[in-house]
Amino acid sequence: MQSFRKAVEANDPDAAIALLADDVVFTSPVVFKPYEGKQITAAILRAVFRVFQDFRYVREINDGDDHALVFQARVGDKEITGCDFIHTRADGLIDDFMVMVRPLSAAQALQAAMAVEFEQIKRELTAG
Repeated sequence: MQSFRKAVEANDPDAAIALLADDVVFTSPVVFKPYEGKQITAAILRAVFRVFQDFRYVREINDGDDHALVFQARVGDKEITGCDFIHTRADGLIDDFMVMVRPLSAAQALQAAMAVEFEQIKRELTAG
């Protein structure tokens, strides 16, 4: 998990995306249905890199192939705390990625900011 954490902390979305399995499942904190596949997950991650400000991991918990990375960031003027729950396969690639955030006002700010990014996400999907 160190590779993913280092990529995110270095603000390097391409390095983070390289660690995703082709069949990764991404569960958003603000959308009910999970997203399936590397292409959509990569587009969402790129948008998240644009939306989060002052992002930092503050704690890491590892249990075999399961990892929890607690983070703090800002979305606009809202402070957000969240956790990336990540499962890696035997080859080290991420096959399950779930994000949870709090408080509700920050989750709502995240949802609004990601909605603005959705057109760019769609362009990336059609270009890829």
